[in-house]
Amino acid sequence: MAESNLHGQTVIACIWDFDKTLIPGYMQSPLFEAYGIDEKTFWNEVNELPELYARQGCHVSKDTVYLNHLLSYVKNGPLKGLSNRKLRELGRELRFYPGLPEFFKTIKNFVSGDPFFQKHGVTIEHYIISTGLAEMIRGSSIAPYVDGIFGCEFIEKPFPPGYGSQKELELVEGGEVSQIGVMVDNTIKTRFVFEINKGTNKDPSIDVNANILPGDRRIPIRNMIYLADGPSDVPVFSVVRRSGGLTFAVYDPESEAEFAQNDSLLQAGRIDSYGPADYRESSSTNMWLRMHIRQIAGRICEEKRQAMASRVKEPPRHLHKEVPPSPPMDLQGKLFTEGDSQSSEQ
Repeated sequence: MAESNLHGQTVIACIWDFDKTLIPGYMQSPLFEAYGIDEKTFWNEVNELPELYARQGCHVSKDTVYLNHLLSYVKNGPLKGLSNRKLRELGRELRFYPGLPEFFKTIKNFVSGDPFFQKHGVTIEHYIISTGLAEMIRGSSIAPYVDGIFGCEFIEKPFPPGYGSQKELELVEGGEVSQIGVMVDNTIKTRFVFEINKGTNKDPSIDVNANILPGDRRIPIRNMIYLADGPSDVPVFSVVRRSGGLTFAVYDPESEAEFAQNDSLLQAGRIDSYGPADYRESSSTNMWLRMHIRQIAGRICEEKRQAMASRVKEPPRHLHKEVPPSPPMDLQGKLFTEGDSQSSEQ
């Protein structure tokens, strides 16, 4: 058991992938529908781009090349006028798997409503780490229940060359997206796990690469559960499991192929368990999460109890002079003498 400090590290983090984990399919679907773009054609183009660029001697990331292709659609007309505000508006149209977003709220209440866990300050935080578009997630119905969102971001109005020498900068809000601000791929996801672990997301003055002792980190990885839909999340699965956290994969209940894929991940030791992307109270996924969150919360409380018992000593107390016992007396308050004692016995 890792050493527990007396007052911190009482947060449990549920960290979620987004596409095909919280929603069926991909979040960009409402975007393509709004602009009349054939979704299948777009993704076919994206899948072919790495090979096409490789022929030109250019290496691109398979996970994030779609971002540049979206910007090409903006520049060349099909997505003309696309803004961050529009992305957030389109996020409202995202539809979630059964039980969501209610599950995010009820699982927090599940812990906060327990007097024993409450006594020890145990809480739950939800985080989303996605290779998708952060603005769409922020506009979705699940956003109010999330403590942090990490995803790809676009810049609308880039500062021009030499902007530092200008006395006055024109700060114009809005406009088309034109540059990539943040790129998240399935390897970079691990960086955000460590941001949550070290508390960088809560205190930006803490660098994610800073050397911080395990006992000083805000959320130990062993207090984390990472949930995603499949093999693309193996880098995060590995980091979380290696550090004592739990990993869980979900599958579309109607897809036998996804079920088999998750079973292969379990057999390979990549995940701790898997279940359907159904978060209603009666589902096995809901029950597995509640069971293990309860176990993590119980372990945190036990560690606090042991830490208190072993490291908080009793304070010194005043010593009082012992008073000798009073001599024996008869009913009239007279001292017994040795002779009295003998005569009485006779």
